[in-house]
Amino acid sequence: MTDLLYHWPGSSHVGARVPKERFYDRGTLSAGLKDRFVSQVARITWAYKLSTATINVPGTDEIPEIDVFRIDTKNGDLADGVLAAIDKAIPRPLIFEVTRPVAEIGSGHGTIRMTAAHKQVGLGAAKLSDYFTTGWLPADHDRTELPAAISLAALYAELIEPLTPLETRPGEELSAVADRLAAIKRLDREIAALERRLRTEVQLNRKVEIRRDLKTKQQLREQQR
Repeated sequence: MTDLLYHWPGSSHVGARVPKERFYDRGTLSAGLKDRFVSQVARITWAYKLSTATINVPGTDEIPEIDVFRIDTKNGDLADGVLAAIDKAIPRPLIFEVTRPVAEIGSGHGTIRMTAAHKQVGLGAAKLSDYFTTGWLPADHDRTELPAAISLAALYAELIEPLTPLETRPGEELSAVADRLAAIKRLDREIAALERRLRTEVQLNRKVEIRRDLKTKQQLREQQR
């Protein structure tokens, strides 16, 4: 995991608290997810707004703005489902900074991690990839200036790319990286299932068949790296 945190420009600061009830009082979330909001989330803050007006980078029709939300947790735990519920309720790309309370680590400083899903916005419901994240870092960890970009769409890709565990191929869109990661995750499940079957199979001909399938899946997984 990367140890990257960004220095968000002061001109983009918002600092507006967002009631968490806004996200779970819609009647569309399960009881379990509502319980996670209550038990895991202490505070949600709209921390920064990256737009043409605030950072002088041109927006696009698809991405006119990128928002940074800070999620202060109660006990350091935060389910991806909570992040996804917030992401789906906001029709703009989001970057999250998630904090653990001071008591969680027993020192004078809390810890923080940056996390985001690649969000494809446009017509219809937004499409989210899995969440990519940094490791937990000291709250006073050195921050990096924003990468240079010719548009907010390009900046969004530059912000998220370091969080992904795969190296971006030349000319590859971030959505394609997210698709490769999803394929790897699916193949990992299939490989694990075949390995379990191989351990319990007693017939030799079936073992040979399972080994052949397993090798094929492993090769497909390697191709996605």
